[in-house]
Amino acid sequence: MSNQNLVTTEWLDAHLGEPDLAVIDASWYLPQANRSGHAEYVAAHIPGAVFFDIDSIADPSTGLPHMLPKPEAFAAAMSARGLGDGMRFVVYDGAGLFSAARVWWSLRTYGARDVKVLDGGLPRWKAEGRRLESGEVRPLPRTFTPRLNEEAVADINSVSRALATGSAQVVDARPIDRFRGEAPEPRPGVRSGHMPGSFNLPYAELITYGHLKSAQEIKQAFETAGVDLTKPIITSCGSGVSAAILALAAETVGRPVVALYDGSWTEWGSRPDRPVAIGAARHD
Repeated sequence: MSNQNLVTTEWLDAHLGEPDLAVIDASWYLPQANRSGHAEYVAAHIPGAVFFDIDSIADPSTGLPHMLPKPEAFAAAMSARGLGDGMRFVVYDGAGLFSAARVWWSLRTYGARDVKVLDGGLPRWKAEGRRLESGEVRPLPRTFTPRLNEEAVADINSVSRALATGSAQVVDARPIDRFRGEAPEPRPGVRSGHMPGSFNLPYAELITYGHLKSAQEIKQAFETAGVDLTKPIITSCGSGVSAAILALAAETVGRPVVALYDGSWTEWGSRPDRPVAIGAARHD
């Protein structure tokens, strides 16, 4: 599969150390995984990689997890990690393909033009016996100019309008049992179920062994979920992480999504003024 958003381990290994290339470790895990992305980064990472913590590089004012930071905060975080204007970025994570997509989306949303995800992530890199290093990487600061694409970030009101008017399809990346309300949400105070009128495409159906599936398989997955790739899409999930995997997959098949719902189900499900549906999705 030819994908302008992915690079291979072979490519990255050959280009490591180039002055305009930055490697970013975006490892993050759900609480039940009992894994620390930062601890694993310190123990072993791709040489030269800096760590991007989506929990700390976030907007703390909302009370929601890892929301996209304000422009000034994002620029400061990038600068402190030596990530600047005009650079090429390669993002990876310790799961193969999970939180790297979120950082890919964040960088793109803030105007970075050349952002790739490492195909297979750190598991593939390690399996191939490629070089690793430990400890923190602290490069010299660079200037990053934030250019926020506000339209790429959906809020609760724009999602409500899309559901009410049909102006965009809202596609939820959570597992089917959580979408149907058959399993509890991992965060306290968040109701089970889904947004009435939304579609369900679990992100795991787009990935095999840490790699995006083929373009044909991706198209089939969207079709099976009832999603029309020719119509506008807003992606959602539990907290805005796996929604980015859907965005990455859709762009792979030439259908970029219009926005990602940053608050996702953590926001919607905790708001008593928003309706919740239980069971399988129902669409006309």
